[in-house]
Amino acid sequence: MGQNLQTEDRLRPVDLARGHGLSTQAVRNYEEAGILPTARRTLHGYRTYTSLHSGALRAFLALVPGHGHQTATSIMRAVNQGSDDEAFRLIDESHAQLLDDRQTLQAVESALRDLEPPTVAEPGGGTFIGPLAQDLGIRPATLRKWERVGLVSPRRDPRTGYRRYEEADVRDARLAHQLRRGGYLLEQIAPLIAQVRSAGGLEPLEAALCDWRGRLSARGRAMLTGAAELEAYLRQRG
Repeated sequence: MGQNLQTEDRLRPVDLARGHGLSTQAVRNYEEAGILPTARRTLHGYRTYTSLHSGALRAFLALVPGHGHQTATSIMRAVNQGSDDEAFRLIDESHAQLLDDRQTLQAVESALRDLEPPTVAEPGGGTFIGPLAQDLGIRPATLRKWERVGLVSPRRDPRTGYRRYEEADVRDARLAHQLRRGGYLLEQIAPLIAQVRSAGGLEPLEAALCDWRGRLSARGRAMLTGAAELEAYLRQRG
């Protein structure tokens, strides 16, 4: 009686797919994308895979959590084309991005720690540009520049037309000032200020920063796992 079973080094698409929790179409797509080496074909045109393809698939799936789908694809494509140095360059770029993200997180955390309670206030709440600039040790022109790029959004006093900085504006100005002292550019600071606003202030942002830190740690560990599987695949390729 005929049987259609996989051998140790001969896998059908369905065998490879099931072994990694994928569909056979996904396996075919990965081969077409260059993530897997080109499969051999039977006399009838059916694909046959080997343990090498299984190793490639394991490496790719391990790389994705740390590097993202696009970069993981580029890494595997480079390896399968014999361009190991290009694969290593892509990995280096991911590690550099992770380090940059860590430094950004540390800068935000440091800025939050160094923030002091407002010392300037006017009757009725809020303050004007002169006292705030003096309190921060900067020029009023600097605050106006920050306003143009969206770091602060003061209202206009209905009686005088002067800029009035409410409590949230003072908070944003102080945070921007700390980050500028840390060497960050205005375009780098703007999305962080936006995150503070969307979180509803500094206190809710603490939870977001904790989650951010956890995700960076998970990414770093995923990169280690991906590196181990890629090294195993490189050894398998010989």
